[in-house]
Amino acid sequence: MKKGLITAAKFIIFFIGWAVLAGITEVPCEENPVVWRFFAELIPFLWIIIFTVIFLLFEKGNVKLPVMTNLKKGFVIGTVSGIVWTAVPSALLMTTGLLSIAEKNQIDNLWLWIISAFINVCMQELLIRGYLYQLIKERHNSIAAVFITSSLFTFIHGGAFEAGIIAVINVFTMSLFVSMLYESEDTIIAPIMAHAVWNIIGAIFLGEVSLADDYPNLYSVTTSDNVLLSGGEYKIEASIIVMFINIILTVIFFYKNKNKSKKITDY
Repeated sequence: MKKGLITAAKFIIFFIGWAVLAGITEVPCEENPVVWRFFAELIPFLWIIIFTVIFLLFEKGNVKLPVMTNLKKGFVIGTVSGIVWTAVPSALLMTTGLLSIAEKNQIDNLWLWIISAFINVCMQELLIRGYLYQLIKERHNSIAAVFITSSLFTFIHGGAFEAGIIAVINVFTMSLFVSMLYESEDTIIAPIMAHAVWNIIGAIFLGEVSLADDYPNLYSVTTSDNVLLSGGEYKIEASIIVMFINIILTVIFFYKNKNKSKKITDY
């Protein structure tokens, strides 16, 4: 009981402290949308780094964040997983006519929008699968870490609740998949890369994933009237196809991690 209360207190202090400081820090360059967005993503990212370092130091080595372990492998597998995760539902929807490209748009400073989106992903992954995830895993177990942080991940994506139950399930199962990827590859780089591919390709290039309202889309897409499959106005984020892809990827990396653990035990 005492251990659970201490863990909960650290969890709340970390999350609320970060949220308050990130929220009250003024964002500069209001006159330039792309520069403003860059700093709007950079500020909470810097605060999450500061909080992570402080809390890890406070733990005195009892809680560790795997970053450099399996770095190259995690980068490759995370990137490939992200491509599969984004490409499969997109290809299925486009080839069946459930999703179609309406027009191509002009984006100025595309590179800076991409960097901003990547920073946002790094911030989210450090918040969800950084210190908080490792704290719960170390003090309790991996199952608790996966489900508690996935619930937090769903909570901070409040827009999914407006899109309906499928979108909420998709956010939660996406977090389960990325958490299993994290466990199987033992580096936070893997979930960062998978998540980054989904956001950058799905949102900025294909316009089928939603980020902040000011993010541009290289392509505008339209969906069919079959809302269950196409996702309707919320596109693939509310598509049942994405839900099945998320579940399949979760199972794949769950068994990959299970086999890895079995090999270590046998050894």
